[in-house]
Amino acid sequence: MFEGFTKETCDFLWELSFHNERPWFNEHKEQYLRVLHDPFHALAEDCRAIMTQNYPFSDFSLHVSRIYRDARRLFGRGPYKDHLWFTLKNAGNVHTEGPMFWFEIDAATFSYGLGFFDVSPSEMAAFRAAIDANPARFERLAADADKMRGFRVTGPLYKRPKKECSPLIDPWYNRRRVGLECKKNFDPALLGPDLPKTLSHTYDRLMPLYEFLYTAYLSAQKSETVSRKEEGENENG
Repeated sequence: MFEGFTKETCDFLWELSFHNERPWFNEHKEQYLRVLHDPFHALAEDCRAIMTQNYPFSDFSLHVSRIYRDARRLFGRGPYKDHLWFTLKNAGNVHTEGPMFWFEIDAATFSYGLGFFDVSPSEMAAFRAAIDANPARFERLAADADKMRGFRVTGPLYKRPKKECSPLIDPWYNRRRVGLECKKNFDPALLGPDLPKTLSHTYDRLMPLYEFLYTAYLSAQKSETVSRKEEGENENG
């Protein structure tokens, strides 16, 4: 059960950012487990339990990041990440694909929300097609998201907007990938035992938007499968 992050969690992450090397980390391994690893995993599991209880037919898959960087991709950085995250999404897909609920923490901030990040052009095209098919529906979803205090739409914009729809829809429509994020300064008062309920309440409010994105994702996957099948038949034709 999650009992909260503390100032010691913040201190550990700051120290790690300045001493990102194996000798220092090994000396502080017990502290890492106690103030970061164990509470972080407890938070992730608590959130999955609440979401599974609220949505018993959704079969949520949980992915928790490891603190160890891939040794093949250090690019001059230290061997440890100075931030951790977890994602919750429908099971059956690669953990980086499709829409997902997420939470992330580093030494200075924590953030959470909904993301459609590792997304292909065809998946974003399916998302825009779903908006075009029923703009009034998506406008209601965007309006609900716009009312969530402290949240903002994120993701790189196209240099040339795809289309002008409406002030509520455009921030979603004209991005290469898209998400909704709330970011706050690290504050143990906000990272206490009630955090799983806070996150799950947010995910619950975002569920209609998640389902819209997930339907678009599945549509794109189906279209790509059909295209591959047709290409195979043509080659064997």
